[in-house]
Amino acid sequence: MFSKKKMVASIATAVALTGVSFVATNEVAPQTFAQQEVKADSWINNYINQNGIQPVSIQYREGTFTNWIPYENGVGKPEGVVVHETATPGATAEDEVSYFNNNWPTIQTYVHAFVDDTSIINIHSADYAVWGAGPTANSKYIQVELCETSSVDAFARSVANDAYYVASKLHQYGLPVEYGKTVVSHDQTSQWWHETTHTDPTGYFAKWNYDMEQFTALVNQYYSTMDGSNTNSGNTNTGNTNTGTNNGGVSSNTSEGTVTVKNPSSFMVPLVAFNNHGGITKSNRGLANNTPWYTDQTKTYNGHTYYRVSTNEWVMDSYATFTAK
Repeated sequence: MFSKKKMVASIATAVALTGVSFVATNEVAPQTFAQQEVKADSWINNYINQNGIQPVSIQYREGTFTNWIPYENGVGKPEGVVVHETATPGATAEDEVSYFNNNWPTIQTYVHAFVDDTSIINIHSADYAVWGAGPTANSKYIQVELCETSSVDAFARSVANDAYYVASKLHQYGLPVEYGKTVVSHDQTSQWWHETTHTDPTGYFAKWNYDMEQFTALVNQYYSTMDGSNTNSGNTNTGNTNTGTNNGGVSSNTSEGTVTVKNPSSFMVPLVAFNNHGGITKSNRGLANNTPWYTDQTKTYNGHTYYRVSTNEWVMDSYATFTAK
């Protein structure tokens, strides 16, 4: 049911992305397509608009991937989104999520999200890199897999969901919509850096008389409807109910108690700070494992709850056990 594509993709990704920094060698600058006119005329895009198809909400779940890898420019600083397709006809986003969560240590491959015609499932924080398109692309891009469908309507709905996810992530990180720069295919990254041989989603899109330029036009359509207070509109987050303020897509709440922290992968628990644009930056300090800390406020961001332990230093729920006062 699941293609060997995953196994092949992993060969070039496992070596370079096991540490906390990246070294790129013999890097080839990508072609610049941003100045070319993007083909907005597409029968699929027209079908989506004429039939009133709307993207579904993004579901945020904590996957099993235990590597928290900064991008080459730092945590929370991706440069765009790589669009993949699964090459597994009939497999749903739920199927793929289950497969990757159960098998990534063996296949050495993982992505941020899976999309089909009925769901968008984000399984790893886009603040951190994953293993999906070779070392160089991994160190730069958020990565999303589009599931294959078998009907025009299902394809249109899946593409709408995929474009919405890409637009949401670009907007979240303050990136523009630029074909061949911030919106790229796995095919393009293979051509630029020769670290994988994959050509997706080019062939699958062509089956529906569709291409990445038309897809980028759809991304731009959704992106243009987003504003500063709507970066994550439609997203379904887990964690606290938003009863506080919302700044750039970050929900704040009063929540007094104690968090006990632990990081199984290190001697310390990482801290982050929230910036004025609603994103996070990595702190240069950390907390000792198995220590309790007073907290009086939480923020919900990108599917995670963050607990404040100092003026603007926060610990993510993955490392914290909260006890209410």
